[in-house]
Amino acid sequence: MGEIRVGTCSWTDKALVAGGWYPKGQRDAEGRLRYYATRFPVVEVDSTYYGLPSTRNSLLWAERTPEGFRFDVKAFSLLTGHPTRPEALPADLRPAFARQRGREGVDPGLLDEVWTRYSAALEPLREADRLGTLLFQFPHRLVPGAPAVEFLRRCRERAAGWPVAVEFRNPGWWHEENADATTALLTELDAAAVAVDMTQTLPTSVPPVVRVTSPDLALVRFHGRNTAWGTGTKEERFRHDYTSEELSEWIPRVRETAERTREVHVLFNNCCGDAAVRAAESMRRLLGLS
Repeated sequence: MGEIRVGTCSWTDKALVAGGWYPKGQRDAEGRLRYYATRFPVVEVDSTYYGLPSTRNSLLWAERTPEGFRFDVKAFSLLTGHPTRPEALPADLRPAFARQRGREGVDPGLLDEVWTRYSAALEPLREADRLGTLLFQFPHRLVPGAPAVEFLRRCRERAAGWPVAVEFRNPGWWHEENADATTALLTELDAAAVAVDMTQTLPTSVPPVVRVTSPDLALVRFHGRNTAWGTGTKEERFRHDYTSEELSEWIPRVRETAERTREVHVLFNNCCGDAAVRAAESMRRLLGLS
């Protein structure tokens, strides 16, 4: 059976830091990560979605965590086709980005340069064997079809040699009529499929389909079950306290997945106060990991 690692989608969320989960004396940047790594063996880095990572942070993250710890790092928004603020790019790339306005798609040369800087900054994390995967979360407007498949292939070619996981925000990829084709595509691309838990009452709800598409890794991300998904503030979208019954639904699915891949990462994104860490702790207990 593969190793099951449970953690959260951030260790720096303001509500978590302000909520008292971190002990006194361990609430600075170094103390928070060192303490988090004593409680969980994996964490997601979401700051890299909003701006390019830095080599310095990669070195510090590796230094402040024990051997065997894993970081799952989100891909920068421009690389996944999300709207991106010009200020999120390095100053020397902003003029080239501004010239893209009004055009469909982003110049591949600019994306190549962004990828080069993104991946170079994460190289120390990979060299230290702390990198779990790069998480490519694609927007709702990426609908199943030939153009989307071509875009996914280009993304994977750009990230050749790196571990990649894919989360679709458009539910069509995992509807019954497309699920097998999506599974085959991700298997061909050697990209781990990300299963999600979220409310199932909205037109945008992604079904909780679990498919293993990589022998190395599978991911499950718990977004909470709030009906404000896609419409409310961040706090409203992700506010949810998981019950034991809700978490228990996933225990057989997680264990079955672990029988088919080397590692399973279970990450909680219900980031309001300490809800995510509490849910992660409960999941670990239910899985017999703590």
